[in-house]
Amino acid sequence: MPDLGPERVADDVHAWVQPDGGWCLNNAGVVVGDRSVLLVDTAATRARAERLRDAVRGLTPLPVRTVVNTHHHGDHTHGNLVFAAGAVVVSHERTRAEMAERGLALTKVWPDADWGDLDVVLPDLTYADSLSVHLGGGRTAELLHPGPAHTTNDTAVWLPDREVLFAGDLLMSDCTPFALMGSVRGLVRAVGRLRALGARRIVCGHGPVCGPEVFGVTEAYLARVLDLAAYGLRRGRDPLAVAREAGYGEFAELRDPERLVANLHRAYAELEGAPEGAYLPSAPVFREMVELNGGRPLTCLA
Repeated sequence: MPDLGPERVADDVHAWVQPDGGWCLNNAGVVVGDRSVLLVDTAATRARAERLRDAVRGLTPLPVRTVVNTHHHGDHTHGNLVFAAGAVVVSHERTRAEMAERGLALTKVWPDADWGDLDVVLPDLTYADSLSVHLGGGRTAELLHPGPAHTTNDTAVWLPDREVLFAGDLLMSDCTPFALMGSVRGLVRAVGRLRALGARRIVCGHGPVCGPEVFGVTEAYLARVLDLAAYGLRRGRDPLAVAREAGYGEFAELRDPERLVANLHRAYAELEGAPEGAYLPSAPVFREMVELNGGRPLTCLA
């Protein structure tokens, strides 16, 4: 399915949206400054990253000089190589470490996807808590790290003058949240922090551009996960059994609902005392997501 973008979000701000927002079909952001472009995330495959590059060229003759990776997952970083010759790649410091450790591991999860000729391009510049990127004319892009949430190394990009938030996978529009590699409770806190910014338009890591309603949906979903995890621990039932028994409930229409069992694994670990963001092996949990999906492989249309 072709991408929808670029979609104008505000003056000099666009979203590059890839339907249907499922596994590996992420969104990117294009922020046009006075002398250059800031790009938020790239794409999973070589061909999709090249389409993103062409979309940017169709918007402005200005070069992409800054690329922000919102976290380490390959669907947001694999396309760095298409832009790296002329741009500085920026991320949280843990993003760079995770990218270096994991390499092209995502391509092994879905080996049948047409990934193209890829190489890992690590960030050039990293930060710990926050960072301001100056766009000219007094405008800034504020990079914020909320702590362990979707992953251990998330970055949100806030444009205060445009009231636009690029949330990365901290928020997913019409898609199921995913905290296996981060923290359920940390994601709850992160959503609260992002809500307080007062964004009018939000470009999530996956799904259509939306408004502040995504905060409430995400918070309600995470509250249910924590409630189910507490129930399962009291009853001595494992996450897969609880997910099967509870079903998807009011969130059944969110894309990729099988993530419920992954989120329960993370919530169980935290309720049992594991530090937020502590390592959990992902391969067994992905197998349980397949089981919860009726034994059907997880669909990746990259």
